[in-house]
Amino acid sequence: MKKTDNKTPITRIQKQKRLVILEAALEVFSKNGFRGSTLDQIALHAGISKPNILYYYASKQEMHKELIERLMDKWLAPLEEMNAKGDPIAEISAYIKRKLEMARDYPRQSRLFNNEILQGAPHIIDLLNGELKDLVDEKAKVIANWMKQGRLTKTDPYHLIFSIWATTQHYADFDVQICAVLGNDEAIKNRFIKAEKHLYQLFVRSLEVG
Repeated sequence: MKKTDNKTPITRIQKQKRLVILEAALEVFSKNGFRGSTLDQIALHAGISKPNILYYYASKQEMHKELIERLMDKWLAPLEEMNAKGDPIAEISAYIKRKLEMARDYPRQSRLFNNEILQGAPHIIDLLNGELKDLVDEKAKVIANWMKQGRLTKTDPYHLIFSIWATTQHYADFDVQICAVLGNDEAIKNRFIKAEKHLYQLFVRSLEVG
């Protein structure tokens, strides 16, 4: 049973140890998925004994839950920043840029999320049906309103958001494939810069009116 509950103050050293454990858990879960990961693997990657792991986290489920909760905060932020009062093209461009930055900076978190979804989202289905759906509903209405105002070419706002998700997260989930196909070091180094330019043309140019 975990001994550092909410009623007990956590020391700086304990916080650091928990971060080390979570970092190891993220690495293992992002590679193996939840079902394919074990406490032994996490302990080995963290360089901490299994009993010591269990002092801080009662189970791999508990570690996975905390990682997913932290991930969802990051995952929702780029869409939350879309401003209904802003210029539509600028707002969508900025959203694509933020999503690509997430793919570049948090590839393991993206794969953790992807693995969870592929398993039917057993640990986050309530978040998907609740907080995520509410946010997407809100922003879809914003995009639909821009279209009604004649400021964007008309399309389905939900599928526009889904398409942005699919194309931007591809650069995290399939980065090994992308680098293998690009081949040379210069192309690999500039892949996110070129991806942003391409996605701007793909999405933004097609949404511009006139």
